[in-house]
Amino acid sequence: MIRSAVRALTTAPAVLATAATALFTTGGSASAATNPGPGFPARYAAPYVETWNSPSAMTDARNATGLRYFTLAFVIDGGGCNAMFNGDTPVTDAGWTSAINSLRAAGGDVIASFGGASGTEEAQACTTVASLKAQYKKVVDALDLTRVDFDIEGSAIADTAANDRRNKALAQLQQEYAAAGRKLDVQYTLPSMPNGLDDNGTKLLSNAKSNGLTVNLVNIMTMDYYDGTRDMGKAATDAATALRTQLGTIWPEKSDAQLWAMEGNTPMIGVNDDVSEIFTTANATTLADLARSKGIQELAFWALGRDKACATNGQLSDTCSGTPQSAWQFSSILNTVTGGTPPPPPTGSTGQITGLGGKCVDVAAANSANGTAVQMYDCNGTTAQQWTVGSDNTIRSLGKCMDLTAAGTVNGTKVQLYDCNGTGAQVWQRSSGDTLVNPASGKCLDVTDKSTANGARLQIWTCAGGTNQQFHLPA
Repeated sequence: MIRSAVRALTTAPAVLATAATALFTTGGSASAATNPGPGFPARYAAPYVETWNSPSAMTDARNATGLRYFTLAFVIDGGGCNAMFNGDTPVTDAGWTSAINSLRAAGGDVIASFGGASGTEEAQACTTVASLKAQYKKVVDALDLTRVDFDIEGSAIADTAANDRRNKALAQLQQEYAAAGRKLDVQYTLPSMPNGLDDNGTKLLSNAKSNGLTVNLVNIMTMDYYDGTRDMGKAATDAATALRTQLGTIWPEKSDAQLWAMEGNTPMIGVNDDVSEIFTTANATTLADLARSKGIQELAFWALGRDKACATNGQLSDTCSGTPQSAWQFSSILNTVTGGTPPPPPTGSTGQITGLGGKCVDVAAANSANGTAVQMYDCNGTTAQQWTVGSDNTIRSLGKCMDLTAAGTVNGTKVQLYDCNGTGAQVWQRSSGDTLVNPASGKCLDVTDKSTANGARLQIWTCAGGTNQQFHLPA
């Protein structure tokens, strides 16, 4: 769990599970590197996901809310300068590799977070810049990352030697990746009070700049103040305003808009470790409103596994928030910031998709409105029959995506055209015999009633391999 630095050293151990104490493994074996991801938009929500819990949490949240960016917590040392999830699970774990690939296929992406409140961050475990850089590179390459987060708190934030070693290693990596045509964004997650970062935090950032490291984002932990009951929404927005001033001191060459866009903000949802502090859904709305108005780049929260109500309000738990809410409500509220300049459209082949009776997959009446039926029709060469089969596993026409109505997963769910939103209802994977499978439902694209009539609707149905489930994609 993320806790604020000084107070984490002086308070009693928290009830919540941490990276060092909640050592639940995913059960997967080592696997190959993940597929590349699409990157991140100008603004996004990316809550912290506990890597000692099930990787399926990302899929569950995405299907429920459309949330498609996540921060994996935490990569810490497994002993002897060896970076691992939670200190005990290889970053190539098959369960996490599969979950990341599914997320990226749906247009999402992940950030790996190093550090946290417990365990040992690699900069303290590895005693040379070269050995430290090798561990960071191992994780970046294994997960095909374009962004890494460093949650530096507790005693680690005051370790100036480790901070300097980390900044040197990351600056070198950034330069090497850039020379190879790759991007590596680096962000720091640091403890904050409502009046901003402490001296350790500003010194760490100044050291990063002096070492030539490009810091893409500074994410403040707006939680665990331990100074009495307060309005946690106001505390979070006050801290964001104070951080804007501090960043301007370190990077005076940046404009006001650039400095706001350099910010992130991470509350602990619901009951904090100081149980007098409760971050409510109303507080989340306050924070999201500020983020949208100022152009704050990232909103996160601790943690995804807590985004549901407890049996009793006011309870401190690692599996629920302790505040009144519906399931995934914090994810939904904070995800309203996601937007800005999106990643470039996926590459892929464009042309007709033919199927049963030699007819073409067609958008009814060439209408691009959300909910328009996707059907079979005589091939006629119109734009309503031009489909791009994307590298992100979407199938697009008229600027929108082939989608399952109401994200349905049952036999007979109709296929429609809808705004591309990164949900599982818009993912299609080629399978055996020219079938197209929707992984979220496990069912195949299907022509209703095996009809060859113009206007026959497309739907999903249990895969059977019949001719009404065979579709020939553009080369």
